Amino acid sequence: MKDNLKTGIIMVLLTLILALLPVMSWADEEIVPADPKQGDNASTEVKPVEQDQPEDKVTGEVAASVLSAYIWRGQELTRHSVVIQPSVTAAYKGFAANVWGNLDTKPYSALDVDYSSNFTETDVTLSYLHKFGILQAGIGYIYYGLAGAVQGGADLPDSQEVFVMLGLDTILAPTLTVYKEFDYYNQWYATLGISHTFALHEKVGLKFAAQASYLRSDDEATYPEFDSASLATTDKFNNLHDGVVSVSLPIAVTGHLTISPVLTYVFPLSDDAKYEMKARGLKGDIDPSHKEGDFLYGGIVVSYAF
Repeated sequence: MKDNLKTGIIMVLLTLILALLPVMSWADEEIVPADPKQGDNASTEVKPVEQDQPEDKVTGEVAASVLSAYIWRGQELTRHSVVIQPSVTAAYKGFAANVWGNLDTKPYSALDVDYSSNFTETDVTLSYLHKFGILQAGIGYIYYGLAGAVQGGADLPDSQEVFVMLGLDTILAPTLTVYKEFDYYNQWYATLGISHTFALHEKVGLKFAAQASYLRSDDEATYPEFDSASLATTDKFNNLHDGVVSVSLPIAVTGHLTISPVLTYVFPLSDDAKYEMKARGLKGDIDPSHKEGDFLYGGIVVSYAF
């Protein structure tokens, strides 16, 4: 029943996209270096082009997401709890800095003890974006600060990544991003995303986004391949990974304040990915092969641009 519901949702989203293409005008959009975490919720992040904005003006955004789950690159990082994800971004002449956090209202520990902190993660992203006509190229660095799973215990190993991004400022804003983790969880992760916002009203849009990814591990200890029973092997993961489809309804409350209800579906793109996503899942039976391999979640995003 649940599988049929999820399949039905995907078919409805795709049907809506095809139905709306001939009758709705394309909004002018520009790719910007996105907070990678928000990328899991909305695929390629796009924002309206501000034609009259001075190049030497500092711009930015303060945002907060309230979501029914935290799913990152196909990994289920919450169990029956709501998460609050604040984010602050500042940009100047193509350079941008972002601080993002995850507050889990009820962190889960397999040891049935108190988690070290409700604030489970803090990330810092530094990036630079430059336009070459319709081509946009960007580079960046991400630091992931991870809290420990047990109160009073050691924090989880932090992570560091560099990334490069290429995008086209055209219909569907196709964007390719390649991440390289070089600190602890050694792997390559590449995403290809598309997105577009249809103008339903002067202050209301309808945004569709989709993303596919590929994961290649350099370390079988941190990113192994899993067998059909979702048990780790001695091989390194190297295959298509997770797909993301999302729909949101951005509502411009004022010229700066936007509220966006969002619904996201995350699913495996290969059997290897399905086995891995089940193994890393938190909900369900103790047997990893019985856990969920795809995820449907939603919530609301409030953002203030300046």
